Amino acid sequence: MKSGRPRQHLTEKEATLMHMLWQHGPLFVREMLDLYPEPKPHFNTIATTIRILEDKGYVSHEAVGGSHRFSAIIAKEEFSRRGFADLIRDYFDNSYKKAVSALIEEEKITPDELREILSIIENKNKS
Repeated sequence: MKSGRPRQHLTEKEATLMHMLWQHGPLFVREMLDLYPEPKPHFNTIATTIRILEDKGYVSHEAVGGSHRFSAIIAKEEFSRRGFADLIRDYFDNSYKKAVSALIEEEKITPDELREILSIIENKNKS
């Protein structure tokens, strides 16, 4: 993301295009349209959305012939890490404990998974 800009969340369409770029690498708008799930948006919708991603600082382009090939300039892992931190900050008062408690309350995590997480934490602390 370009420095000095506030973090901006992605719309569903923006996220779809980012996942395409992370999975397939640099793409032309026509290739994005071919990869897009049904119902496919109009070509111009994808072109506009990818330019918005470029303005947000997530995508860049290179001129190839008379067209542009777009690339993600933020790694999926980095984007996920930032997004997760934002989620914890915005919805759980910056408390990872509250986030895990919510997963337990909603039965989204099992006791075995919690034990596995504790094992990972303990092993990390040993090294």
